[in-house]
Amino acid sequence: MYPSRFRYEAPHSLDEACALLAEYGDEAKVLAGGQSLIPLLKLRFAAPGVLVDINDIPELAYHHEDADGTLRVGALCRHADLERSTLLAGRYPTMAAAAPLVADPIVRTRGTLVGSLCHADPQGDWASVMLALNGEIVAQGPRGRRTIPAADFVVGPFQNALAPDEIAVEARVPAARGAVSGTYLKLERRVGDFATAGVAVALETANGQVIRAGIALTGVGANNIKAVEAEAALTGNALDPDVIARAARLAAGAARPKPDHRGSAEYKRHVIETFVSRALGGPRTALAA
Repeated sequence: MYPSRFRYEAPHSLDEACALLAEYGDEAKVLAGGQSLIPLLKLRFAAPGVLVDINDIPELAYHHEDADGTLRVGALCRHADLERSTLLAGRYPTMAAAAPLVADPIVRTRGTLVGSLCHADPQGDWASVMLALNGEIVAQGPRGRRTIPAADFVVGPFQNALAPDEIAVEARVPAARGAVSGTYLKLERRVGDFATAGVAVALETANGQVIRAGIALTGVGANNIKAVEAEAALTGNALDPDVIARAARLAAGAARPKPDHRGSAEYKRHVIETFVSRALGGPRTALAA
């Protein structure tokens, strides 16, 4: 199927892009990597009157760490850039673990982290990572810039908090206050598939105790889920087996899975509990099919 007819605009600056969104409002859609939007256009699930292609705004293609330790990822930073990043490999283990698990190599070549966040798919990997890391999304529009916590950015399945005249220009991860560890674990039926269930874990420790814990779940609810009770069970404690087991149970309890062709609700909760335990260094239980 061919997309509906639309006007194509390719601005060369953020100001020009924001002006186009202000002019066309709800009729406009922003194109970055296009790995989510283009299939929707071809299926006519989306039919914008105007497509605003931001790929000619080169200053959006970056990821770097500021002097204060804040990580910034621009709107045109591709999944593949993050997959190959020595910065992430050395300092951001949760992001480094997630990057090679996003879709397949073709999608990772063009798709972007910020675009994935904006798409707000409940099975999207990066949203869980950003929730676990207490990340933020920076939006720019006619009224200037504003920062939106990752926990407030997704307002529903495939719905985000951006106004029609705003562009998500950057994702941020705050500086760590302690030693950093973490990972992203994802169960998929085959390479490149959406998650049957996934878990992002990000920890900061000092003096043998967890000083900040982030746990977020993928594919087991209408949105990516921040497991706040499991995080609280870890914070202020050492990672002993009882603490790990309790946090894993609480994370599984936070899941809201539905049975489907990927598995039953009980199976998906079991996956969550097992993955959280593994990510925290607990015993490795078998995953029953």
